[in-house]
Amino acid sequence: MLARTPSHSPGPMARAFHRFGHNKAALFGVCIIMPMLAMILSYPLWWTFKPNDIDLLAMNSGPTATHWFGTDGVGRDVFVRVLEGGRISLLVAVASTIISAIIGFLVGAISALAGRWADAVTMRFVDLVMTLPPVIFLLVLASIAGTGIWPTVLVISLLSWPLLSRMIRSRLLELRERDFVLASRGMGAGLGHLLFRHGLPNSIDILVVYATLQIANAILLEAGLSFLGLGIAPPAASWGNMLNAARSTAVLEQFPWQWLFPGGALILAVLAINFIGDGLRDAFDPRAELN
Repeated sequence: MLARTPSHSPGPMARAFHRFGHNKAALFGVCIIMPMLAMILSYPLWWTFKPNDIDLLAMNSGPTATHWFGTDGVGRDVFVRVLEGGRISLLVAVASTIISAIIGFLVGAISALAGRWADAVTMRFVDLVMTLPPVIFLLVLASIAGTGIWPTVLVISLLSWPLLSRMIRSRLLELRERDFVLASRGMGAGLGHLLFRHGLPNSIDILVVYATLQIANAILLEAGLSFLGLGIAPPAASWGNMLNAARSTAVLEQFPWQWLFPGGALILAVLAINFIGDGLRDAFDPRAELN
């Protein structure tokens, strides 16, 4: 008789992505965001206009074969400015999410693994940051940091990390009582070893879900700051300052393409990323293992 080969069940990551692949809303989000990303990243290769090129013969022109999304009040192509605005918005969102994820992980992990006094001091600081009114805190930081891509990244990063730090701390408080962590401590492992050898691998699911949802939140924050004149300053394009430029009653009524297309791109991007984030959250949910 032939020996039966033992069957290996898939690991938790494989099961999570299998569940993600069966989430229709998440797949719908992927189908929206991937073409948008391809167009945003590749448009200089195939589109003839640049974001600040001016066509004096086509000011406030509606959509045509030459200008697919029409032009604005000074003759700039709205289509290429929507794509450039998406590039800047995504750069701000991704960069601020990476920075806030690093800060949130380090604060939460140090609080959980560095001892009682470190936990008490760190969490009181987190509590202080979380009690500040977010809108006022955001506006104050923006007014101090100024306008531009990197000041906007800094502002959003400093606003976004406290919630992640609490989630990381909650996960690692349970982890630090596990036998393998206690054994590492007993063999003299330092804080750095505990953070990156044990804390980080056991927090990947939290970080992935947080990063996905935070990118959508950061896009909205950047658009709001730019709309208020505190984010990306003209003539650089972003979805927020394009909406700000089109806020007058005359533009809203007579030239709707100047706000419909950047507003629609903002809504589609945020909706798609939120669908993906919700799908990842459900896929990594431990309770899904019981279903």
